[in-house]
Amino acid sequence: MVIRRLILLLSLQVFLYIQVNAQHTRKFSLRDSLDGAVDLSDWIINAHGFVPVPYPITEPALGYGAAIVPVLISPRKQRTGKYAHLAPSPPTITGAAVMYTSSKSWAVGAGRTGSIEKWNLRYAITAAYTNMNLSYYKTILNKEQELDLNIEMIPAFLRLKKRIGYSNFHGGVQYFFAKTKAKLRNTPHLDSLLGPKELENTSSIPGILVEYDSRDNTFTPNKGVKAHINANWSDHIFGSDYDYVKMNGFGYAYLEFSPAWVCGFRGDMQQVIGDVPIYFLPSIDLRGIPKGRYQGKTNVLVETEQRWNVTKRWSAVFFGGTGKAFDQYSDFGSSQWVYNFGTGFRYKLARKLGLYMGADIARGPEQYGFYIQFGNAWMK
Repeated sequence: MVIRRLILLLSLQVFLYIQVNAQHTRKFSLRDSLDGAVDLSDWIINAHGFVPVPYPITEPALGYGAAIVPVLISPRKQRTGKYAHLAPSPPTITGAAVMYTSSKSWAVGAGRTGSIEKWNLRYAITAAYTNMNLSYYKTILNKEQELDLNIEMIPAFLRLKKRIGYSNFHGGVQYFFAKTKAKLRNTPHLDSLLGPKELENTSSIPGILVEYDSRDNTFTPNKGVKAHINANWSDHIFGSDYDYVKMNGFGYAYLEFSPAWVCGFRGDMQQVIGDVPIYFLPSIDLRGIPKGRYQGKTNVLVETEQRWNVTKRWSAVFFGGTGKAFDQYSDFGSSQWVYNFGTGFRYKLARKLGLYMGADIARGPEQYGFYIQFGNAWMK
């Protein structure tokens, strides 16, 4: 999510930036040399320095708001020689962020993701301070109770992956650290619904991962597969206040049936074993469903997205999916399937990078959601 936000922010200010700074920098055309359409390829490829970019936030769980992010994208060179058959390397992305939303949630943070090609390494590092007002749900006496939480957190994340031989497989390690304070906003007398450690705790969670990625494009794939599995351990021995194991496996597959039709499929499963605070429980992640609305120690989901390239620049997308969250496998049959469906549009904003931008409107079980998309909607 963080990476997707950083990428998205680049385009929304670029026109103003170029107009103001043209006299100080090399001039780049905003028109594509092939079709004359608006295109940011040359600017992204040749840009130097950071750009302050505003970005609208439309996630239902957070409310409407905006972020300001100085961001830099540095595309990688095309592979040659013995690596020519491999999927292209993702670009290096560096950015910082300040955000605020209508729920009075706010955050500041910074991050970088990139590659060290000579060592076949990929890395990601982020750190932030967040003050979020979010809603979670607990079943108490057979009745669902909404908990409006204020969560203050100082999170940091590091991931390091190494290519395995001359393949599209990577193996690696990751580490998550967070200092968290939580409280109920509107009903403080119900603080007893949270365990003492849920109100204030430390998380120190190392993990391992294996990944396969043959997608032809990081931003908006047309073909290829990404499959990923990770396992993470929160334990007192590492300095955590909670003891649990969290595992996540997900996969994306893209099929280009014709130049006009790209078919995408997604599957995701998360599981937690042990005692975990409510705000770290896995939740169903589908457009149209607020983050944290449907949680359980195990959740599974599937989704498809169909992209129809109406012209060389404009595309329509149609998507739908379903999933369920539950605490015990014995609850699988009785737990509720939740769904989403929706549509949207895309514009090919940077032809040389295969980068699309657009918007989606989605319907979930209880409400609609509106989303700005920069690149692919599936960005884990």
